[in-house]
Amino acid sequence: MSLQTATTAPESAPATSRPTWMPIGDMARAYRISLRALRFYENRGLIRPRREGAVRLYGPGERHKLEMILKGKLLGFTLSEIRDMIVADSPDGESLPLNAEQIARQIDHLEQQRLTVEKAIRELQRVRRRLRPAS
Repeated sequence: MSLQTATTAPESAPATSRPTWMPIGDMARAYRISLRALRFYENRGLIRPRREGAVRLYGPGERHKLEMILKGKLLGFTLSEIRDMIVADSPDGESLPLNAEQIARQIDHLEQQRLTVEKAIRELQRVRRRLRPAS
């Protein structure tokens, strides 16, 4: 089973008009992430740009991996889980390789996070009402 999202595709040019190799600055702009994030993913072994001296160049394979990283993050997976997904990569090349059990666990995890956030919001709203001067 796989899960597709279109929210992580680069904002710039369509895939057919993008250069084969992109320097780090273009990559960061295209995916709306920081240079630091790209370096972090590289340090964690999630992506491996080609090096020409001090210049990092990202090809189609690295762009695909970055899209998988961003999709996984959007869905709330850890970098360790995302690394496993990248290794298992989906044959269609467009989606995260997820099975039904992973999806069910992640839904449960996100629902629990939502309950925690909703509880925190209610508490903050209660405190804010208490702090407001009487009209």
